[in-house]
Amino acid sequence: MNEDTVNEMIIKCPACGIEGIAKSIMKEIEIPHFGKVMETTIQCPSCGFKHSDIIALEQNDPAKYVLEINKNNLSIRVVRSQSATVIIPEIGVKVEPGPKSEGYVTNVEGVLTRFESAVKKALNLFDDAESQENGKNVLNKIQELKNGNGTASLIILDPFGQSNIVSEKVEIFEIPEEELSELKTGFSHIEDR
Repeated sequence: MNEDTVNEMIIKCPACGIEGIAKSIMKEIEIPHFGKVMETTIQCPSCGFKHSDIIALEQNDPAKYVLEINKNNLSIRVVRSQSATVIIPEIGVKVEPGPKSEGYVTNVEGVLTRFESAVKKALNLFDDAESQENGKNVLNKIQELKNGNGTASLIILDPFGQSNIVSEKVEIFEIPEEELSELKTGFSHIEDR
C-alpha cells in the first residue's frame, strides 16, 4: 500500500455485531518528524461506533523523551505511539499501554487534558475520601500547568521508538536494558515472555 492508496472495506461491526455494515478505512501517510503510519478508522452507521488509531509502520531504537512542561511550550507537538508509556512524575500520573491502547498526535496541553479526563473518570469510580482528595490534588496540579503556572517533566518511554516530542527542547535518551524489560508494550504476546 503506498501513500496515495486508501483501502476501504465493509466489515462486521465490532460493537453491535451486524455483518456488512461498518466501514473500515486504512490509509498510509507520512507524518513529519515521525515517519510512515497507517491511519485506521472504523465507523458503523447502525450503532454509531467509531474507532480511530494511528499505527506506526517503522520501528526504531527504544527511546526516552523528556520535556519540561512550562507556559512557553504547551503547544509543542507530541506523537504518542500505541506502545508508549507517558509519565508526569511531579504530579504522580502515568499511562501505560494496554491491549486497547491507541496512538495519537496532539500537543503538550492535549496530553495534560487527556490526563485530566482520566483523573475525572477515576474520581467517579472511587468515592472514598482519600481517593477523592488525591484526585482533586492531581486535577489542581494539571490545571496549574495548563494555566502556565509551574513546571513538570513530560516523559515518554517507547520500547519501539515510534513516539516523538517535536521540539529542539526535548532531551532524548536510550532506555537502559533493565528498564526496557520492565516496560509494558500493550501487546500481550510480547509481555508474556
